[in-house]
Amino acid sequence: MNFRNLISFIFLLLILGLVQILFLKNLALFGVAFCFLYLVGILSLPFQIREIQLLLISFGVGLTIDVFYDTIGLHASAATLLAFLRPLWLKIIRPNGGYDDSTQPTLQEMGLGWFISYSLPLTFAFCLLFFTADQWGSGAFLGILNKSLFSSIFTVVLAIIVQLLFFKRRRGI
Repeated sequence: MNFRNLISFIFLLLILGLVQILFLKNLALFGVAFCFLYLVGILSLPFQIREIQLLLISFGVGLTIDVFYDTIGLHASAATLLAFLRPLWLKIIRPNGGYDDSTQPTLQEMGLGWFISYSLPLTFAFCLLFFTADQWGSGAFLGILNKSLFSSIFTVVLAIIVQLLFFKRRRGI
């Protein structure tokens, strides 16, 4: 990753974090679907990023969100789990020829079907850990699954919309 890409990813994470903190903090559809749009920044990090860097970036972003949400590590732990599972999931859904070093795991680069199969399970794992830790001991397992499912769908739909509107399109030959 060159310096220009590094600056653009830092800017992306900063903007997504600000949108999450300022606009999406109190957004909940029907009380069950919460949006975690800052995950787009973690999910769109390049394929060739080292795992330890991915873990540290995800932990830092999650901790920053925790500071503004007063959630005492829920976002940091769930984002770190997402970063831990991401390389494993990328190996599972790898195309036959592998990943090109110049591509990024975004909607424009990889296509809608691949992006949904990439982001939805990772976002669901994030939401499952987040809501399990949030409602620990309440015994509401179906409520946790309900919130996790609808929050992950809502997050992925908004991630697709954001990528269609604001990410630059790939130019064909």
